[in-house]
Amino acid sequence: MSDSRPPLPPFDAETAAAKARMAENAWNTRDPDRVAAAYTIDSRWRNRSEFFSGREAIAAFLRRKWQVEQEYRLIKEVWAFHDNRIAVRFAYEWHDANGAWFRSHGNEQWEFDEHGLMRRREASINDVAIAADARLFHWPAGPRPSDHPGLSELGL
Repeated sequence: MSDSRPPLPPFDAETAAAKARMAENAWNTRDPDRVAAAYTIDSRWRNRSEFFSGREAIAAFLRRKWQVEQEYRLIKEVWAFHDNRIAVRFAYEWHDANGAWFRSHGNEQWEFDEHGLMRRREASINDVAIAADARLFHWPAGPRPSDHPGLSELGL
């Protein structure tokens, strides 16, 4: 099936970590269509206080998000997994149009279909203003390099 996204459920520690890293890498491209393709056609989302469904709505949301959240850099880490569900915690750094920097901390609960596409995503996120010199995510635009520390190693 062309719409399959391995690894497929049920997840174990290795496949859950791989799925989280694949999601992190995709989000770090800041390509709304690429990211949206990993979700079912009718995927249901809660992101902070917004509720919506479908790939088109996801891509539209991400376009709006990355217009505001400039120089976005994200790290995800698996918190728990079971069967077709994965919970992750994450942090990302970004700045607004005025150059003010933020670190956003959150958690997500994911549910996948049998093809490895995410059919449900629920995210809770808090933004914290940080000084530019307090940034911890220093890599060129795109996926986090394999040798860059994760959240636990950074003390987050």
